[in-house]
Amino acid sequence: MGGIGKPISGLYGVIAEFTNPQDLLEAANKARDEGFTEMDAFSPFPIHGMSEAVGFNKTRLSTIVLVMGILGGLGGFFMCWYANVIAYPLNIGGKPFNSWPAWIPIAFECAILLAAFGAVFGMLALNGLPMPYHPVFNVRRFDQASRDKFFLVIQARDPKFKLDEVRNFLDTLHPREIVDVPW
Repeated sequence: MGGIGKPISGLYGVIAEFTNPQDLLEAANKARDEGFTEMDAFSPFPIHGMSEAVGFNKTRLSTIVLVMGILGGLGGFFMCWYANVIAYPLNIGGKPFNSWPAWIPIAFECAILLAAFGAVFGMLALNGLPMPYHPVFNVRRFDQASRDKFFLVIQARDPKFKLDEVRNFLDTLHPREIVDVPW
């Protein structure tokens, strides 16, 4: 049995299967109320309120996108400034070399480009993707999670995780099945 904060060797957690989304949402809320913090829910479609129930916190993705957008805009502006003022200054129609209003579309497009790259690669990094393997794939019926089944897993790394207590708690939620998830 695992102690406080010490996961059981070779065990990822305990997973419970539910037959409908309302049961899963109620189970997640009860697990949160019971004090579990390291859990995840799997459903074939989004369930309103589930992210709050499993303790999904705000991510840093919006900050990453903002910073990348600012860097892209500044980079696009600097690129135009360097090309027109330093590297290849041309006097065209008597305009000054530092004619910044003409560079706004380029700076904007560079900001959008880097913000989009920041969003995609930031999302992949923050989600730990690509992840070709996850321990819940070892559960026999988990392939139904993308069709019509609903699963709640309490991870062994949870500070409150004790195998017998978690199994007894999940049993009080009346799931269809409770299974240990091996690594």
